Amino acid sequence: MLFRMDSQIACPTMSTAIDNIRTAILQGAPGEEIGALALPEAVRGAMVRADEQEMFAGLASEDKDPRRSVHIDEFPLPELAPDEAYVAVMASAINFNTVWTSIFEPVSTFGFLKRIGKESYWGKRNDLPYHVIGSDASGVVLRTGSAVRNWKPGDRVTVQCQHVDDQDPSAHDDTMMAANQRIWGFETNFGGLAEIAVVKANQLMPKPEHLTWEESAVSGLCNSTSYRMIVSRNGSQMKQGDAVLIWGASGGIGAYAVQYVLNGGGTPVAVCSSEKRAELLRAMGCEAVIDRRAEGYRFWNDDNTQDPKEWLRLGKKIRDLIGRDVDIVFEHPGRSTMGASVFVAKRGGTIITCAATSGFMIEYDNRYLWMNLKTLKGCHFANYREAWDANRLICEAKVHPTLSRVYDLDHTADAALAVHRNESEGKLAVLSLAPEEGLGVLNAELRERHIDQITLFRRFES
Repeated sequence: MLFRMDSQIACPTMSTAIDNIRTAILQGAPGEEIGALALPEAVRGAMVRADEQEMFAGLASEDKDPRRSVHIDEFPLPELAPDEAYVAVMASAINFNTVWTSIFEPVSTFGFLKRIGKESYWGKRNDLPYHVIGSDASGVVLRTGSAVRNWKPGDRVTVQCQHVDDQDPSAHDDTMMAANQRIWGFETNFGGLAEIAVVKANQLMPKPEHLTWEESAVSGLCNSTSYRMIVSRNGSQMKQGDAVLIWGASGGIGAYAVQYVLNGGGTPVAVCSSEKRAELLRAMGCEAVIDRRAEGYRFWNDDNTQDPKEWLRLGKKIRDLIGRDVDIVFEHPGRSTMGASVFVAKRGGTIITCAATSGFMIEYDNRYLWMNLKTLKGCHFANYREAWDANRLICEAKVHPTLSRVYDLDHTADAALAVHRNESEGKLAVLSLAPEEGLGVLNAELRERHIDQITLFRRFES
């Protein structure tokens, strides 16, 4: 294990150092002062433990409770690599990968940590008997490594979660194709659900100045993923006039997808699971909404047999709403919906998928794919350029955060459980060093112009 050593600064107690960092940030101290602050030897974070990996053995997925596995505990602050930065985390967020880590499903993430631990001197830091989780963050740079050029202490940042080493030639086109590409806080240690996170310099992006810390923290992973899937040449490259079926349209990535389709001159066909969520989607500007629960779709007769008549019924519903089939299907539920997704895409259409939240062993009728010349395309997060461009749209208030609830660090497990049970809309934020909600706004004028969109998910949640 490698630990940070700083012989020039006497290290205060953990609580004193953290309080000093928090106070300096809240008071708007200049970067020179923030960079001179003493760092604690240990910080608090949300973690899972290797000796508990089998705690849910034999349980169904829905019975696995993150409140049993996620612990808020102290961990030593690791030594900083030359291309890394310490970030004081003001707020973070819950993603599905947080849930997967917490329930050790579909695999335990400690296998990821062991693999990165074998790669290099710096990789060894990750292979620990605990995993500090979290793949989103907003905060302030505290220190930078010797090779960092574009960032300095005091910079207000958000964090994108692609963790990649550019020494491999596979990383020099689209870095998402890199052989050693990982998701920070899921496949690496020292993630965002902590008081201080360790990030590579090429994970950093400017914080949107019109947003609070918690609003800024929720967009990194989901907004970047939706941008790649909808906008990027690496995704479906939606063009004006395209119709896009969006599963889980009021959820984490779905709500950003709706915004990108509307902004790009497309027609979103939003699928949700309640009338309240349908109302939220209409408030976002989506006119074609399908409440799958009210419609009673049952794409599977049992665990082994799907019902093609239900695919037909969904296709007819789409045509009733928009008068035609969809050009693109925005897929992420996986097993529960893939058969229907392949069927309802138009001839020559695209099904783009980034996850499998309902199960990753999927089935579809391949005749509808090959005979109708459709494309099934995989997509995974975003490269740095895509994440940066997606973040710029947030900074310019052209895309808005989908924050619905806020928790504190001590209740991270409760937030993970809410996502696991599909009890929330949009994204759930977790305050770390921020003592309360509503802090961190520097551009009040821009905020006021877009306040209705910024707070839309909060209003519907309440």
